[in-house]
Amino acid sequence: MKQPERKKALLLLEDGTTYEGYSIGKSGTSGGEICFNTGMTGYQEIYTDPSYYGQIIVNTTAHIGNYGVHVDEDESEHPMIKGLVVNDFTHQYSRNTATEGLHEYLTRHNTVGIAGLDTRKLVRYIRTKGAMNAIITSEIFDLDQLKEELAKVPKMESLELSSVVTTKEVYEVGADNTGLKIAVLDFGIKRSILKNFEKRNCHCKVYPAKTSLKEMEDWSPDGYFLSNGPGDPAAMDYAVTTVKDILAANKPLFGICLGNQLLARAVEIETFKMHHGHRGLNHPVKNLRSGRSEVTSQNHGFSVNMDSLKNSKAAELTHLDLNDNTVEGLRLNDKPAFSVQYHPESSPGPHDSTYLFDDFIQLINDQKS
Repeated sequence: MKQPERKKALLLLEDGTTYEGYSIGKSGTSGGEICFNTGMTGYQEIYTDPSYYGQIIVNTTAHIGNYGVHVDEDESEHPMIKGLVVNDFTHQYSRNTATEGLHEYLTRHNTVGIAGLDTRKLVRYIRTKGAMNAIITSEIFDLDQLKEELAKVPKMESLELSSVVTTKEVYEVGADNTGLKIAVLDFGIKRSILKNFEKRNCHCKVYPAKTSLKEMEDWSPDGYFLSNGPGDPAAMDYAVTTVKDILAANKPLFGICLGNQLLARAVEIETFKMHHGHRGLNHPVKNLRSGRSEVTSQNHGFSVNMDSLKNSKAAELTHLDLNDNTVEGLRLNDKPAFSVQYHPESSPGPHDSTYLFDDFIQLINDQKS
């Protein structure tokens, strides 16, 4: 495969720091909040995760593109990231089942990227300074003009994005299954989550983010699921209201990632924006109920406030992050509802936490008996 001619590209951070590299994917200009993912594999799953909408992703693993892309590994219809930053990018790929190269895939989906940077240095900088807005360009090299473009990029804090990435129409997964009926609120759901329910013989009906409980109740579901998604939970009063309604109806409820934060806010537990967030496939979490530790897949820039949770009479801490002691899961004391901050579907891995889907099914069955 012939490597295209390298075209100059710039990365500008909002504090004025600049990096020079070469363009990958679509030529152009794109801005978002810059953050990093520590996963050693699964770049396609990362780029197509709707939770990354509005963000520029830095891959910490040095080599990107070496196994191409395969349509079955998309977590949504197309890449959701606003930009991509990598160290060593290859246009050649070795996997014989790949459907195309990563460069062609990014170009086809209008995704702007930059390669040839010292990403280890950049990640250390973000870890020190915190996540911030940034912009990638292969066409604007006047820094004053580029700064003007960067100033137009909205801040992630107080930003509501789930209504942008959610499904526009109700759809069903596992319609032929004879097991439990799960109403899914799509705040930015990954396909692999639905596959986990389908594998357990569940029939899922997926609803747009702003769907009311009354609309979902017409289907008579056995339980409700709150998906992952992008943006600030504090800007999602509409979703918090729906969660409160589900709890008032005493219906079984399971949330992950953004769903965890929304469940917390529904019982007056605070959330906050993290310094640089958790994103990767290698985050250790302790299950405080079983005493066992799990290696987890994570992607979040907001978190549940630990002090607020500990002072709450409505919920208890169930899972703890072993890197920084942040909240990784909670359970309500008087309602059939629980949630975790990480991604138990864990595509492409690890799969230590898939038991949570079984726990949800057990919770529903216990309520029905």
